[in-house]
Amino acid sequence: MRIIARTDSGKVRSSNQDSYAAGEFRNGVAWVVVCDGMGGNVGGNVASSTAVRSISERITTAYRENMSSSSIKNLLVTAITNANIEIYDMAAANPELSGMGTTVVAAIMDENNIYVAHAGDSRAYLYTKDEIRQITRDHSVVQKMIEDGKITEAEAHRHPSKNLITRALGVDESLRVDFTEESISPKTLLLICTDGLTNYVTDEEIHKTILEGRQSDFASTLVDLANEHGGGDNITVVAVEG
Repeated sequence: MRIIARTDSGKVRSSNQDSYAAGEFRNGVAWVVVCDGMGGNVGGNVASSTAVRSISERITTAYRENMSSSSIKNLLVTAITNANIEIYDMAAANPELSGMGTTVVAAIMDENNIYVAHAGDSRAYLYTKDEIRQITRDHSVVQKMIEDGKITEAEAHRHPSKNLITRALGVDESLRVDFTEESISPKTLLLICTDGLTNYVTDEEIHKTILEGRQSDFASTLVDLANEHGGGDNITVVAVEG
């Protein structure tokens, strides 16, 4: 497995409220956690960093070789649920942190399968030479409007509510977590990113950038491209190659 990653505050924000962690177990299984915090400079940073720490610790201590898919699902969903409670309790106990929250995408990838749990509008994609395909569903106001036929995909990029999300860790005492399992072929690449990338770089541009620079640090190239297109938000890109 090869893991490449880059995070950047962008060209507008004074701080970076994105957080991520990634690693690999001895049996060639990789794991990734990416979070995008919200709730002001302090709250957003606390929420995202707390979630990444909590979820990463759970994954690295509870994962076992040859776990079943149902056990991996339980591991990821439980890790996120526990992080949600931790952040919610912190916000309730500290007025300065009131309203903080974070998106999350947590994934485990082996040579045959990928398992992804998420909440919010940070995304996971599967890349092959022929296509790039989003495997998470945005939990956002504009995604619901797209699904209801009220706006098009193109209109969503310019919609004033595009940054409003409908699920996030730490906002409510309970959280519904989506889980996706996919079989993968050799040479498939997992890409996880925050909306600081996808709000400024199209899926087609992401695919082309990876295709042209897969053997190099294309994560940095994607971050640079988002900054060239405005860089109005924090940007995080993490990729795992089998």
